[in-house]
Amino acid sequence: MKHRIVVLGAGYAGTYVAGNLARRLSPADTEITVVNAAAEFVERLRLHQVAAGQEIETQKLADIFAGTGVRLRLARVTAVDPERQVVTVAGADGGEELGYDTLLYALGSHSDDRRVPGVAEHAFDVAARPSALRLRERLGGLREGGNVVVVGDGPTGIETATEIAESRPGLSLTLVARGELGAQLSDGARGHLRRACDRLGITVLEHTCVEAVEAARVLCADGAALPSDATVWTAGFAVDPIAAAAGLEVTGNGRIVVDRTMRSVSHPNVYAAGDSVYAVGDNGRPLPMSCATAGYTGMQAMKAIVGRLTGSKVAHVRLDYPGNHISLGRQDAILQMVDHEAQAKPTYMGGRKAARIKAGILKLSLWTNSHPTFCMPKRKRRLAAASDLSAAHAVPYAPDAPADTAVA
Repeated sequence: MKHRIVVLGAGYAGTYVAGNLARRLSPADTEITVVNAAAEFVERLRLHQVAAGQEIETQKLADIFAGTGVRLRLARVTAVDPERQVVTVAGADGGEELGYDTLLYALGSHSDDRRVPGVAEHAFDVAARPSALRLRERLGGLREGGNVVVVGDGPTGIETATEIAESRPGLSLTLVARGELGAQLSDGARGHLRRACDRLGITVLEHTCVEAVEAARVLCADGAALPSDATVWTAGFAVDPIAAAAGLEVTGNGRIVVDRTMRSVSHPNVYAAGDSVYAVGDNGRPLPMSCATAGYTGMQAMKAIVGRLTGSKVAHVRLDYPGNHISLGRQDAILQMVDHEAQAKPTYMGGRKAARIKAGILKLSLWTNSHPTFCMPKRKRRLAAASDLSAAHAVPYAPDAPADTAVA
């Protein structure tokens, strides 16, 4: 009987792991199923561009996994039962349970819209493609002089504010920062960021806490009321409660606690990667939610699964956070590297060269995920193709399945 591997989520981590498992494990011995709510691979790192009105080509997951033997199940994950080793899903063709022997949990994160009153009802976000498209539609309907307020000054907030300001210079844009703008950057990079905001006409409010969001304004703790025709919430991300409800050991915010190999400390046949995982880096600090973390944790989980299923030594990959790559529109960016303690190094790169490097990083990330059969031997490709044929009959392909904002 084949060993059943189920991968939950086909974002940066899940797609990479599934493709690489197919490349490294024999299709005669293993069966890999990927469960994702959307039919396309979503470049989450470019959703601020989508919101600003740019056309970003998407790739079908069915095309990405073609020839790998990976079975694609378009459905929304509703529950995990690690004691029975089953996952409950709901798709266009109804609900069902999928059994597994090894589970990779990579459902990602979504906008944290429950902590502040009014955010869920009135704010937009760029954490998923459907929500980015809703923001795009709203921005497209605004007249010259319309007010846009972006709350949150992390990389997502900065990229969203600068992208919208560059694409729609006729709008009045305000960026609300809880502390100092670019506090995580070096002095030079902070100066570069401030100059970029000035150049793009962005009003920056520092040391400002938002207490509530209404339909046409943002209420601040200091009593200020910011008029807003479109409020964009980027002040934090959260994970779904599925892992916690399953009884897996999680942190207070629901992220799965794992060992050095991304294996659940409470359920050894469950692995986690990406934003869903609470992993401690080589410097002893928790890794942040980021694409880089998805890459490192995904690679470690993949190597651990391959090692344990093949009886070979489990290889360790480095677990660190290299730094922040922040775009400031299409022609400017900041590359800020950090030291072993995750503190910004004194030097940084900014301007057009940094923007080209950021664009190259995005292209490389997309290529890595969309070419899972790279270097796969021809004989193994033939076996995988044969597996594809049987999978096509076993797993319904439902292109109209609804998107799920909880899948990164």
